[in-house]
Amino acid sequence: MRVYFDNAATTPMSQEVIEAMMPYFNDFHGNPSSLHAEGRKTRTAIEQSRKTIAQSLNASIGEIFFTSGGTESNNMALKCAVRDLGVTRIISSPLEHHCVSHTLDYIKKNNGVEIIEIDVCEKGCVNYESLEKLLAESDKKTMVSLMHANNEIGTLLDLERVSAMCDEHGAYLHSDTVQTIGHFPIDVSKTKIHFLSAGAHKFHGPKGVGFIYINGDSMLKPMIDGGSQERNMRGGTENLYGIVGMAKALELATEQMEERKNHISDVRSYLKEKLIENFDNIIFNGCQENPLYTVLSASFPPSEKSEMLLMLLDIKGISVSGGSACSSGAEQGSHVIAGIGRSAEYKTIRFSFSHYNTKEECDFVIEKLAEIIPSKKEAVINDR
Repeated sequence: MRVYFDNAATTPMSQEVIEAMMPYFNDFHGNPSSLHAEGRKTRTAIEQSRKTIAQSLNASIGEIFFTSGGTESNNMALKCAVRDLGVTRIISSPLEHHCVSHTLDYIKKNNGVEIIEIDVCEKGCVNYESLEKLLAESDKKTMVSLMHANNEIGTLLDLERVSAMCDEHGAYLHSDTVQTIGHFPIDVSKTKIHFLSAGAHKFHGPKGVGFIYINGDSMLKPMIDGGSQERNMRGGTENLYGIVGMAKALELATEQMEERKNHISDVRSYLKEKLIENFDNIIFNGCQENPLYTVLSASFPPSEKSEMLLMLLDIKGISVSGGSACSSGAEQGSHVIAGIGRSAEYKTIRFSFSHYNTKEECDFVIEKLAEIIPSKKEAVINDR
């Protein structure tokens, strides 16, 4: 048996998504920019996909642009806002995904933009009062860049509150919504966001494709030049089958959102209860009152085998991670876990779920964990 609890890194493609993509591998192969029948057929598929995605956000079809994924979308929003909109000051947090934090480092070094990191609490929540103060104290053209949900600990941002602050003070708002698109309803007609990014493989779509939402009042120039694709916003032949698959995946996620949320939340709660029941001194990271329901981050106290916990779980048939998949090629400390003040002696495991996961899989995880680290049952036996 293998258990896959690393859905925050990537999700398995739904069978319906694969079926939707197959005709564009086999039968419809025209270049979407070509004027002949084959080209028109694939162009229609792309524009229908754009419409599907726009409807899921209550956006205009002219505000959705296809990219290679969340990383490209975040880079585009941040770098192009500095270049095209005159942003000279960006407020972010120390817990952002590296595709945001490293981009901010680049912008600071090469464009001289002021980068301000807002305070976060031990649960990973931003200090909203501090953000309000920072927005009010400067007349510089400012962007706020904060992720909707932290990919490692699952703490959610109050997007509506931050949107209202930015609107009041005339600041641009960019949000990395890679972990929440398809999992939470986002209505850009009600919550003003200037830039929003997503990657298909986080909601059971294909890898290598994503999109950026750009508010119609804040249009950018292309980051990738070379052609008139994507309404002159991104040069290069479109990833046809990826776009079709992403639209189908988001359509399914939107239609089944409540059902999936209820199931995943139940599985997450069950695993959390079993961890508390079977092991001592576990610390759950992030805000637990209203979390990203697909993520459960748990820090285990030091033990004889805890340093090898990830590898030993893999050997026993359990796929989990210590943090972001983009940083886990080597065993290294997480900037998020360090940023919330967690002791380096504790070993953090990120369990992340999809609607395909079950409570039986949770039982299997508990069983195998008990073979690696001390359990309460073992402690009772040793005390006799």
